[in-house]
This record gives sequence, C-alpha cells and structure tokens, in this order.
Amino acid sequence: MLFVLSPLRETGAADNDVTFEELLSRLQQTEERVRELEQQAGTPFRQSSHTRLFDEPLPIPPVSDYMANATVASRKAAGTFASDDSEDASSEDEEKQPTFEERLKKLEEGWKELDEAWTEFDEAEEKKKADAKKKPTFKINGRIHADFWDFLNDDGGVGFFENPIAGDGADGNAANDGSDPEDRFRFRRIRLEMKGDILESMYWRTQVDFNNPQTAEMKDVYIGFKNLPNNYRIQVGNQKRPLGLDPLNSSRYNVFLERPFVTEAFNEDARRPGICFYSNTDDESLIWQYGAFYLENITTDGRYLGDERQMSVNFRVAGSPWYDECSDGQGYFHWAVAGMVGHPDGTDNGTDGHRNEGRFRTRPEARSTARWLNTGRIAGAEWFETIGLESIFNVGPLQIAGELMQNYMQRDGFADTQFHGGYIYANYMLTGEHIPYDRKSGTLGRLEPFEDFFLVDRCDRCTKRGWGAWGVAARYSYLDISDADVLGGVGESATLAVNWHWTAYSKLQFNLIYGDIDDRDPITGATDGTYLIAGTRFAVEF
Repeated sequence: MLFVLSPLRETGAADNDVTFEELLSRLQQTEERVRELEQQAGTPFRQSSHTRLFDEPLPIPPVSDYMANATVASRKAAGTFASDDSEDASSEDEEKQPTFEERLKKLEEGWKELDEAWTEFDEAEEKKKADAKKKPTFKINGRIHADFWDFLNDDGGVGFFENPIAGDGADGNAANDGSDPEDRFRFRRIRLEMKGDILESMYWRTQVDFNNPQTAEMKDVYIGFKNLPNNYRIQVGNQKRPLGLDPLNSSRYNVFLERPFVTEAFNEDARRPGICFYSNTDDESLIWQYGAFYLENITTDGRYLGDERQMSVNFRVAGSPWYDECSDGQGYFHWAVAGMVGHPDGTDNGTDGHRNEGRFRTRPEARSTARWLNTGRIAGAEWFETIGLESIFNVGPLQIAGELMQNYMQRDGFADTQFHGGYIYANYMLTGEHIPYDRKSGTLGRLEPFEDFFLVDRCDRCTKRGWGAWGVAARYSYLDISDADVLGGVGESATLAVNWHWTAYSKLQFNLIYGDIDDRDPITGATDGTYLIAGTRFAVEF
C-alpha cells in the first residue's frame, strides 16, 4: 500500500475535528514507532518511491511478511518473550499494546482526515478566486519626481524667450525685461494613480498630478474594454495620443529628464480626451493603435464645452521583428510609423472660451517657465498632418534610438507651412544591465539593476555595499518651426546624461544641456540665443 503526501500547507482544516497540528503530531509519532519496529525486527521495510512529509521515504511494510517479526521483536524489547511457557503470562501485555496493523490503520485514518482537510482548503481558495472575479479590483501607486534646475549661462535673447511680450500666444509673463531665467527647485511630478479591473472584460485608470497643489492636473482618466476578438482593447477618456515613441514611454523609464523638442512640439502634453483602439498579433511582433481625439487640452479643467470640433485622428503601427527571447529581451529592434491629421480653427479668436489649437511649441528640454520655441496660434490654420518614424536598436547594455517627424499645415488666407525635427540618442549601461522593451505597447520598460544600492554595517565592524546600476547617455535634438510668416524658431540641443538607478523603483538623474535657438519671432525682443542648463532629479515610485 502506497501513500503520496503533497507539500504541507500552513493552513489547517477549519471545519474538521482533528486539527493540522494534531495530525502532524500523530504522523510523527507513528513514523518514530515504525522506525523502532524496523530496528527491533532487524529487517528494513520496503521503501516507497513517492515523496513524503519528512526527510526519508515513509516506510510502509507488507503486513503479511513482517507482522510476525515486528510482534516478536516488540515482545523481546519489552522483556515479555521468553519461551512457549511464558505465552500465557505475556498475553495480557500484548492485549494492552496496539499491534502494528492497528498503528497502520490509525495512520491511514489520519492520512484520510488530512487529505480531506486539504481538499476543503483547495475548494475554499478556488471559491475566493471565483468571488474575486465577480467584483471590481483596486490598486494604488504613484511617483515623485523632485527636480533642481540650474540655468548656468545664457546669451542673446534667451531672457526674452523666457519672458515674452504678452499677446504673442506664449505662456510668458507680461513683463519683457530680458532677465535671465531663474534657477529653481520644483516637484516635477507628484502623481497618484488608481487602477483596476471591472470583472473580466473591463478596466479603469485614474491618474492625477499634484505638482501644483493649487491646481491639480488630470492625466490618464479612462475606462477600457479588454479580451475582445483579435486581441483588441478599447479605451475611452483622457489618454495619450499615439504619436511618437518618447511621449508614449512612461516618464518613469525615459533616459532623459525631459522629452526632445520634436515630440513635445508636435504632440504637446500627449494626452487628450478621445477614444482609442489597440491590438497586436498573437506573437506580439506587430502592434497597431488608432483613435480620434479633441485637440483642446483639458488637463486643468477636466471638460470640453463648445461646437468647434477641433479634433484629430491619430495612428501608430509598430513592430519588433527581432526580439531575443533566449536572453530575455537583451537584444531587440523596434520600428514604428505614426501619424496625425488635425483640424484646428484658425479663425477662432477665443471669445467663446476656446482658442485656435493650430500651434506648436516646446521648452528647451528643461523645465523653463515659457516655451522658448513657439509658433503661437497660427492664423488661418485649417488642417495639418504630421508623420513620424521611430526606431530602437538594443544589444545588451547599448541602446540607440531616434525619431523623425514632418508636419504640413494648410491655412485659409495665408501661405501653407512645413515644419520638421528629430533626435537621436545613445545610452550605455556601465554595469551591464539592459533597458527592457514591452512588445505589446512598443515602448521601453523598467530597468532592474543587477545589484541594488545599499550601505550597511556588518558584524565584523566592516560595511557592506551595493552600487546599483549606472548608465551614461548622449542626445542630439533638432526642431525647425519657422516657415513663411510663422517664426517659431530653429532649435538645436545636445544633452549629456548620467543615470544612477538605486533600485528598480528609485534613481538619481543628471542632465547637462547646451542649446542654440535661431530665427525666432522678433516679437519676443530677440531672434536668437544660446544656453547651458544643468538638471538633477530624485525619482521614486511606489
């Protein structure tokens, strides 16, 4: 007779008379007694090939072969076996002592009770899982990004770019004194996120940023439908428009502190209210996204009111024809084509609370007050089209990525315009890690250090330390949004970055940025300027 014992559970049977501890004690006592009988009989029992509760296989003897030896050995050990004449004298002791068959039966009964208890436990766990699927789930997380920006040096009209004349369509102050940009410490992000599933077919996400405590900013706020045919998902609400790689990457995983000129200019702040469809092939080597969105940014007020219908249609098709599964994605190649067709209202003067959304602008890849490259609201803007190409090549610790974008605008009563830009960067992890890639979304993932950063005392009065993950990167960025009568500026920028990942959820980043701006609208008080900026970020997420 063979018995198979599964790994023990920490939870006993709540509804049985015999508790887990009692069963365990009984099994231990039974095994000890069986070992004693083996030694007394001088013949080892047959070993079972099945695993059991303790270190050795459970010795279960064939009763017919070993019952006699066990009984005689037990009597000898007790001093009750002498000769045939003493059988009557020892019969009373034998009746008091349970036979091996009785012990075996008790073991079988205990085993049955334990097996039933485990069965009930498994059923209870399955019931809990089934009940959980009948209720919406809830998960909370967030991130904190604390920045210090030092505007080390500037020349020419940078002060005028930071403090433009009121009315030029920029985000500046009314004063135009050309003063240098001020150094600043600020919380770039204090973001709180809640998300979950609604049964098995829907999901939801709410994300709010409190970096300005007086005015919270709505980020991702949407509901979604999943598990649709052909791997489809549908999201309705405020979400990122599919245009460009860098805006779709999470700010938690990007290599540089701020996004490059071109992606921020043509997909400013990325998120808009709309509906978007997502799908992919079964092997995730090809994905596609498309949707329709309002052009107006509702980050601070959370609503759209009006009949202007300034909207866009966006799409993105991406693939990863090479993804090294054997190395867990340490090598991969990513490509994508994305586009956007927008319909702004170039004649809107803003008297009804809405303004012309035909404009392109960006900061100097640092967190300045104003957008230093800025077309303002382009008069007569009627339609525009943006096409983008993106690529990533990654081999172990080395990653090279870049994007190109071209914009065409048709205007009513004015000359049409063309704008363009792009960037390229190289990142190398000095400690050997690689930046992961998410094939299902076509974006970068979370880097996990081989060794976390720590510094602790040891018992031998020495210290133990870990260095975390270290990476260095360089980026060149270019944007030209000056054409015809629209003079938003031509910007070039070079950035050096050092990233120290303390853990997978915390890091220290440093950027040194040198830039040059030319061909800027003289309404700002200057047409060109250069700058040198240093930025530092302490970033954690939970």
